[in-house]
Amino acid sequence: WRVSLRKPILPRFGDEDGLDEAVALERQARAGLAARLARRGPSPGFSAADYAERLDFELSVIARMKYPGYFLIVADFIKWAKEQGIPVGPGRGSGAGSLVAYALTITDVDPLRFGLLFERFLNPDRVSMPDFDIDFCQDRREQVIDYVQRRYGKERVAQIITFGTLLARGVLRDVGRVLEMPYGQVDRLTKLVPQNPAKPISLVDAISGEPKLQQAAAEEPIVARLLEIGQKLEGLHRHASTHAAGVVIGDRPLEELVALSVDPRTGMRVTQFNMKWVEQAGLVKFDFLGLKTLTTLNTAVALLAKRGIAIDLADLSFDDPESYAMLARGEVVGVFQVESAGMRKALVEMKADRIEDLIALVALYRPGPMDNIPSYCRRKLGLEAATYLHPKLEPILSETHGIIVYQEQVMQVAQALSGYSLGEADLLRRAMGKKNKSEMDAQADRFVRGAVEGGLTKEVAKEIFDLLAKFADYGFNKSHAAAYAVVAFQTAYLKANHPVEFLAASMTLDIGNTDKLSEFRRDAERIGIRVEPPAINRSGVEFDVESGAIHYALAAIKGVGRAAVESIVAARLAGGAFRDLADFARRIDTRLVNRRTIEALIAAGALDALEPDRARALAAVDGVLALSSRTRDAALGGQSELFGGGATEVLRIPPTEPWAPAERLRREHDAVGFFLSGHPLDDYEHVLKRLRVQSYADFARAVRANGTSVAKVAASVIDKSERRTKSGSKMGVVQLSDPSGQFEAILFSEGLQRHRELLEPGRALVLRLSAVLDGEEVRPRIEHVEVLDDLAARQKQDLLVYLRDDRALASIAERVRPRGDGLKADGKIALVMILDEGAQEVEIELPGRYAVNQQIANAFRAAPGVVSVELR
Repeated sequence: WRVSLRKPILPRFGDEDGLDEAVALERQARAGLAARLARRGPSPGFSAADYAERLDFELSVIARMKYPGYFLIVADFIKWAKEQGIPVGPGRGSGAGSLVAYALTITDVDPLRFGLLFERFLNPDRVSMPDFDIDFCQDRREQVIDYVQRRYGKERVAQIITFGTLLARGVLRDVGRVLEMPYGQVDRLTKLVPQNPAKPISLVDAISGEPKLQQAAAEEPIVARLLEIGQKLEGLHRHASTHAAGVVIGDRPLEELVALSVDPRTGMRVTQFNMKWVEQAGLVKFDFLGLKTLTTLNTAVALLAKRGIAIDLADLSFDDPESYAMLARGEVVGVFQVESAGMRKALVEMKADRIEDLIALVALYRPGPMDNIPSYCRRKLGLEAATYLHPKLEPILSETHGIIVYQEQVMQVAQALSGYSLGEADLLRRAMGKKNKSEMDAQADRFVRGAVEGGLTKEVAKEIFDLLAKFADYGFNKSHAAAYAVVAFQTAYLKANHPVEFLAASMTLDIGNTDKLSEFRRDAERIGIRVEPPAINRSGVEFDVESGAIHYALAAIKGVGRAAVESIVAARLAGGAFRDLADFARRIDTRLVNRRTIEALIAAGALDALEPDRARALAAVDGVLALSSRTRDAALGGQSELFGGGATEVLRIPPTEPWAPAERLRREHDAVGFFLSGHPLDDYEHVLKRLRVQSYADFARAVRANGTSVAKVAASVIDKSERRTKSGSKMGVVQLSDPSGQFEAILFSEGLQRHRELLEPGRALVLRLSAVLDGEEVRPRIEHVEVLDDLAARQKQDLLVYLRDDRALASIAERVRPRGDGLKADGKIALVMILDEGAQEVEIELPGRYAVNQQIANAFRAAPGVVSVELR
C-alpha cells in the first residue's frame, strides 16, 4: 500500500485545449483578477500594478511547488456550486491570504485590502500541501460532493475514515457493561474520572489522583478488575466513522492506492486510512464543510427577492452605518460569531464602527488573548495611548492600536525589523508556537542580529523578540479572522437593514430548536416586528414574511412532522383556504396527517380559523379522522362524484366545556415549546406592578452588569426535576418562564424541602432569586418562593366582565356565590353589556362585595357568552 511521495496524487486538470496546468491556472487567475478589479476596483492604497505584482509572485510559487492542479480542482467545484446557486463561504483559514484564490473566486476576501499574507498559507521555504477549507450551505453540501464524484468518477473519490478511541470514561462504561456490573455503580465510578475534552486525562492518572477509585478497587474485586481491564484497553480504537468534511480525489481508482470500505448510511466509499495516513499515501484532502449561517443568509436573500429586493452579499461594502450602530448597541441575536454575552459586551465597549474591529474581535475572543480586549477598547476610544517599542512597529500594529493580535503581525515585524523573508518569518512563527528551545535560541540569535543590523539596539531587539514569542502563542490567523468577520458583517447588515427577513430565515434554520425560536421571537418583538401565530390558512411549512410580519412555521410545531404539514400546505394551495373542520377533514391525507399531528395543530392554535374553541376542535378529532377516511375510501371507489361522497356529510362534534385560559396556554406551550399567543402572567400585570417584581431579562442584565444580584421575579413553572449532588443531598432544577423568556434556576436541599410542593408545573410564583455570573452564563438560585395567587388575593381587586348577550348570566351567578374559602370579600364586580354591535356599552355594578382573584377571573372567561374579563 505504500506510494512514493515524490508528487501528490491528483487528477490532471488542464483546460480543454490540453494546456499545461500552470498555463491554465495563469490564464484563469489573470482573467478572474481582471474581472474582480473591473467590478470593484483596487482597494484603497493599492493600484492595479500592485495586484499584478502579487499575482505574478503567487503564480510562480504555486508553479514551482507543482500545485496548479490543486488550485484548479478547488476552483472548479466552487465555480460549479456558485453556478447552481449553492452558497459558498467567503473563505476560511489561511487560504484567504492568497490572491490567486481570490482571482479564482475560491475566496471572496481581498487579501491586499486586509493585509493578509500568502506565505501564511503556502510557504515556499516549507514544503507542505495547500489546504483550502471550504464552507458550503449545510443543506446543499452533499450536492457539491456528488458533482465531484461525477466529475472525476465515483471510483476516484472517497470520504476519509475517522476512528473513535476508548478514553478513560468510555472504556469504563464499555468494560462495566461487558462485566455485567450495575449501571448505577459504573456511572458513579465513571463520574469520578475528571472530564476535560481539550486534554483528556488517562485512566492511570485518574486512579492515582482519586482516592475513592482506589478505595472502591480495594473493597470490591469486580471494580479492581474493571480498572485493570480498562487500563489495558484504553487508547484502542473503538469504532469507525466518517470524517465530517474530508474528501480525497485521486488520479486512478482509489483501491489501487488505499484500502476502502463503504459507509452503510450513505453508500459512499471511505478510505480505511485516517486523515494522517491517507496523506502519507499520496492522496490530497479537500474539506467540504457545512456552515448553517450561509444557509440562513441564502434564505433571507430569497425572502427579500420575493419583495423584489435583490442583494449580492459578495458585493456589500463594509461601511454601512446602520450595521455598526446596531453592533455598537449590542443587538446581536443571530449575528454570526458575536452572539455570546462576552462578544456583545466587547462590541458595546469598543463602539465597533469598522470591519477591522470585527476582525480583531474574532481573533481576540479566545482564552488568553481576550485579556487584551479592554485595552483594545480603551485605545480605540482614545482613553489609553497606544505604545510601540520601536517606531518601525507602528505601521504594522497601528490597525490594532499597538496590540499584537495576529500571527501575520509577528511575521511582518520579523520582516521589517530583522530582514526576514515572509517565508522565513513563517518558520519563525511556527518555531515560537512550538516552543522548541534549541530552535528558539537559533531564531533569537538570527532575529537580534538582523535587528541590530537594521539600526536597533541589542536590548530593544531582545525585548521585541520576547514580546513576539509571548504573542506567537496567542496570535490568531488573520486570514481566518477576516473571512469570518466578513460573514459576521453580512449577517449584521441583513439584520440591521432587513430584520424581518433575517429573523424569519434564522428561525427557519433553527426550526427544531425551541430555545432559539423563543429567543428570535423575543428579539423580533423588541424591535417591533409582529410574529403571527401559526394559522392553517396562512402559515407555510417554514417561516415566511408578509406585510412586515413573520408568520410562524407549521413545521416548527412539535409533533406534526414535516411531511404532514407539506401535504396540508399542498392541499391548501391546490384547493384554496380550508373553510371549516369538515372541509379540512375531506382534503387531508390521513396516511401522512395522523391524530398526533391534528392535536398538535389544535393545541398550537393553528386551526383557530376553522374552530376557535380549541377544546371543541380537540373533541372533533375522531370525527375529522373518520370523515377523512370515508372521503378517501369513497374517492378510491369512484363514488365521490356519483353520489357526492363526503362533500355534504356533516362533521358532528360532541359537546365539551371550553378550556380555561391557563389550560389553553399550557397546551400551547407543550405544542410550540414556549408561550406564543400570550403568557400565564399576562393576567397578573397590574398585581406585578404593585408587587414591584422584575422581569427575568432585567434581572439577568443586572447580574451581567454587576456580577451578582438579588431580586424578586415572577414566573410560571414549566418543569421540575431533582438530582443528587456530589455530597449525596438533593437539589431541585426548575424550568421557569416569564414574558421575557425561559430560564432555569436551582435550589438546594433545604429550600427544596421547604418549597417542593409549590414548584408544580403550571403554577405562577414570585421567587426571590440570587445569581452569580459564571463566565457568560447567569446562574440563578431560588432563595424563597411565594404563590402569586396568594399575593394577589391580598391586593384589593375589582372585576369587569364584558358580555354581548344574557347567555352568561346564569354561569356568572353560579360563580359569584360565596364559597367559604377564606378569601377577603372586598372586591367589586361589574357587568359591561356591549350593545348595538359595539356602538353602546352599559355597565351594571353588582351589589355587595366579592372575593375577587385570578381563578375567579379565569372561570368567568371560560363562561359561554363572555367577551373578556379585566382585573383592576
